[in-house]
Amino acid sequence: MNDQVILRFNKVSFEYKYDNPILNEVDFSIRRHSKITIMGQNGSGKSTIFKLITGVLHSESGKISVSPGVTIATAQQVIPREELDLTVREFFEKRFNKKIYDIDPRIDKVCEVVNLNAPHDRIVRSFSGGQQARLLLASAMIQDPDILLLDEPTNNLDKVGIAHLTKFLIDYKKTCVVISHDADFLNAFTHGVLYLDVFTHKVEQYWGNYMDVVKEISVRIERENVKNSRLAAIILANKEKANFFAHKGGQMRLVARRMREKAEELEEEMVEVRKEDKPIRDFIIPTQPDLIGEVAHISSFDTFKDHKKSARKKVISIKKGEHWLVSGPNGIGKSTLLESLVLGKTKGNIITPGVKVGYYRQDFSTLDFEETVYKTLIDAMEKRDEDYMRSVAAGFLITGEMMRAKIGNLSEGQKGLVAFAQLVLQRPGLLILDEPTNHINFRHLPVIAAALNKFAGAMILVSHIPEFVKQIRIDETLDLEK
Repeated sequence: MNDQVILRFNKVSFEYKYDNPILNEVDFSIRRHSKITIMGQNGSGKSTIFKLITGVLHSESGKISVSPGVTIATAQQVIPREELDLTVREFFEKRFNKKIYDIDPRIDKVCEVVNLNAPHDRIVRSFSGGQQARLLLASAMIQDPDILLLDEPTNNLDKVGIAHLTKFLIDYKKTCVVISHDADFLNAFTHGVLYLDVFTHKVEQYWGNYMDVVKEISVRIERENVKNSRLAAIILANKEKANFFAHKGGQMRLVARRMREKAEELEEEMVEVRKEDKPIRDFIIPTQPDLIGEVAHISSFDTFKDHKKSARKKVISIKKGEHWLVSGPNGIGKSTLLESLVLGKTKGNIITPGVKVGYYRQDFSTLDFEETVYKTLIDAMEKRDEDYMRSVAAGFLITGEMMRAKIGNLSEGQKGLVAFAQLVLQRPGLLILDEPTNHINFRHLPVIAAALNKFAGAMILVSHIPEFVKQIRIDETLDLEK
């Protein structure tokens, strides 16, 4: 019973209304107590699989089987907008279909697991991005499901938060399925991998830890490429000989026909090699022309600890060409500082008049979810140039089909790529980046880091990913904890 299959996809196909195929006759199974990773390029449909499992979406064909009595809970990537103004208690109560009379001690128990102090009457919106990520995890855990679905659970989490989550998953006795781009995190607990191919819309199933599976996939691709190269050479030789003998007449024409037939047989033997995740194209973020001197000035800010606010005074002058890192644990006030600077909420914290700001928010709230990708990008340009805009978009894997889609219909990873394309088209003087690695495929991160490293304007960065930050020139660090 411990190894029984509790979830199975059998020939499942699905596509969205705007004629975007996601899954094509997908087969895979998940056994009880296993811990599975779903891999795939941004927009390949990983989150869609979760929605099909939970019944939020329904397949067009095929069958999804869940063992009788099995319960499922999901920790989504972001808290739904309509739930941001709930209290913590109301937020957790929505996870259940009936009234739970001992909800308060249950909340305290799961919040302790995710290392979060969450007063039950506090409004969800008032928590930082990292704290909201912990609330999402706790909201799934409080249901004590047989299958726990975690969608990018390390997004916004600091080092301490990731360590708590990793330990929880290692000790977790039930089934868990995780979508993540964090290789080290995944390798700590993964038993197997489901790879969703964005090109074929199929799922390949592998067993082993994350690093072993990635290596196995690479070896397989290399082996298949070698086989195809050998067959291609034989096919070409047969076709050339067939063309030669076809002009000789008589029996030679029969030989030519047999050679063509042999070439066709060999073409059928050629393996359809799984295309590797495609990284985005190298890019630069052009800087606002005629930018000189001080770009932004900070004189004071607030920090938070155990929900208590403390006013801090520190004079900081940010000049053209300087890259600043704002650091500190979840909930200390990093995003609050960035937002107050952009919106001019705090007296003495100003952006020099005339400086164009490129603001990447971790919740993508600077994007209009009801607007199309095309309008979002073309409106980012001071002088409209559709050919240039489409060229930039293509570099971020934004296809013509995506251009017609609304921002709200994109995956979180695709929203991130649109946000980066928007920054390129804006030509900002000041970049303000709040957790820009969230939701982004790990193959894209070195390309993004290289572009930020070369940015000639001023930059303020918040990121909890040390490996990403190490690739970027940082001139000064503002550690809010110190």
